[in-house]
Amino acid sequence: MNFKKIAMVSLLAISPLFLLSACGKKNNKEMVLFTWQGLLPDEVINDFEKENNIKLVYANFDTDETMLEKLNQAKGGDYDIIITDDYIVDKAVKKELVKKLDKSKIKNIDEVDDYYKGQFYDKDDEYTVPFAGGIPLIVYNPKEVDFEITSYEDLWNPKLKDSVALIGNYRVINGVALKTLGKSFNEENIDVLKEAGEKLKKLAPNVRLIQDDNTQNALLNGEAKVALLYTSQVTEALKNNKELKAVYPKDGLGFGVVTMFMAKNAPNEEMAYKFIDYILKPEVAAKCINYVGYYTANKGAKALVDSNLVIPENVEKGEMIQNVSKEAEEQLSKNFTEFKANTN
Repeated sequence: MNFKKIAMVSLLAISPLFLLSACGKKNNKEMVLFTWQGLLPDEVINDFEKENNIKLVYANFDTDETMLEKLNQAKGGDYDIIITDDYIVDKAVKKELVKKLDKSKIKNIDEVDDYYKGQFYDKDDEYTVPFAGGIPLIVYNPKEVDFEITSYEDLWNPKLKDSVALIGNYRVINGVALKTLGKSFNEENIDVLKEAGEKLKKLAPNVRLIQDDNTQNALLNGEAKVALLYTSQVTEALKNNKELKAVYPKDGLGFGVVTMFMAKNAPNEEMAYKFIDYILKPEVAAKCINYVGYYTANKGAKALVDSNLVIPENVEKGEMIQNVSKEAEEQLSKNFTEFKANTN
């Protein structure tokens, strides 16, 4: 499940990776982090650099697929640590682009919450270290909507015509339709997927915009009355307008993990281990979570996080989006393309 982030202008120094490759030499005074722009606060990066007398090169990708393509082109080299979404790790491991971790070199590894261990992409926790978790939620303004929203199905209510803002992840949006049909996010039956596509077309009149970054702004500025948001965007929306209401849809939740892994041929393996261990320090993990607004995957950080997001006790962990067959992927992509074409 993609829990992408509020787009932020990064104040971190970013060095083009082709310059690193061009020199053709390993530089032990640098470590390359490859992740989304604005994921980590400057304070965390700067403190790591000072502690280790090293320059952290903060390289960015826009999508998980872009990350995988570049890592594949580099044959598992060029980059040291990658922080990305769960499902794409499964593909990276199968392509042999990920290094199996020596946990004895990560003294803070016991800080990982059991809730995040043993996931489908790394069942034996050999390759990855969880960074954070997320659950996409519906958020709405009760002053602007004259009925209580409790489910994805409510997004289809005619009263919400031209009032709904959606994130732009095609698997999540298809998943919403599938959940209203009582199906899995990872459904592969083509007939069922086509049915979900038709269901999405019926949602189109209610859609005000589809936007992956800063989707919460449409809710905050009044352009939309209801929004389906990534976790970080939910946090930002609730922080800026305490009258907004977050909904844990009763027809099913998505759940995902943002995770760290080391590239198979990481140029600076020693420093990569130090970075993982550093991020696992509870006080550092808390700074990261307070900055980006996910759920923490760090046991010690829980008491230090000032998030206004709390998972209700009666809500179970949601279903994770996993990789599906090529045929299913093609149909899901077709559904989303046609859905967008039908929106305003």
